[in-house]
Amino acid sequence: MLHTLKNDVLKIKVAERGAELKSITALADGTEYLFDGDPTWWKYSSPVLFPIVGKLVDNKYRTEGREYTLPGHGFARTSDFWLVDATSNTLTFALESNASTLKVYPYRFRLEISFELIGNEVKVIWKVFNVDDKEIYFSIGAHPALCCPIAYREKFEDCYLKFNKAEKSSRLPLASNGALTHERIPTLDGTELDLNYEIFKGDALVFDDLKSDEVSVCSRKSSKSITVRAKGFPYWGFWSPAQGGAPFVCIEPWHGHADYEDFTGELKDKEGIIKLAVGETFKTEMSFIIGE
Repeated sequence: MLHTLKNDVLKIKVAERGAELKSITALADGTEYLFDGDPTWWKYSSPVLFPIVGKLVDNKYRTEGREYTLPGHGFARTSDFWLVDATSNTLTFALESNASTLKVYPYRFRLEISFELIGNEVKVIWKVFNVDDKEIYFSIGAHPALCCPIAYREKFEDCYLKFNKAEKSSRLPLASNGALTHERIPTLDGTELDLNYEIFKGDALVFDDLKSDEVSVCSRKSSKSITVRAKGFPYWGFWSPAQGGAPFVCIEPWHGHADYEDFTGELKDKEGIIKLAVGETFKTEMSFIIGE
């Protein structure tokens, strides 16, 4: 089921499955800024990544002396949330641990995802509640597929990523199994990265040291843009399908990342893992900002 929010500037649609944002439309001219989930390219539009980000080595992890299996990016994106609150400019969805989740993730939690419209901004707020009687461990991240190009009759190669701070950064390449390697490849130098499909042939571009907290999809041929603002996220990924030709690029702020290919520790030992005490709440937020 889809739920709709609208103000004077934007209209958004959110699905109960995955509490997934499915559309961001500008009312002035009908421009769509979010990929529609056409499975020819990718069946998602903007999934939440929880309780892991990226892939585990052999899809397995260990915690409390036991081994569990989880698919890449976890189960929240394929879980049915329910609408718990709605106002004229907000929607809030929730997912709670249950018999199915406990078989693959032995921690009791409540995950709330809220969407708020403020002018030309879509704010997304995540809250993770520890409702267990022990410390819980998790990662959480975003994976929005932003239309690229945005404007009609433009090409992917007309677009670029714009960073709000000058970067000089090397990416962490992924192995063929989706795990991170310890190699570093110089990639960013300045405030812009020209887009072409070739740069994604080796999978996502992953960074652990960006200074920027805003990254935009911009065009060399028009003024339309969409910005992802995400303050305090230690990891960022950028992705478009390796086969090339997809009409989108993903800008992904993360708390956590895929396993390193040589990681053998427990979940609690993983770099970037969030540790949440009994009764505590983890809160973070990001925004999509539509520009002209």
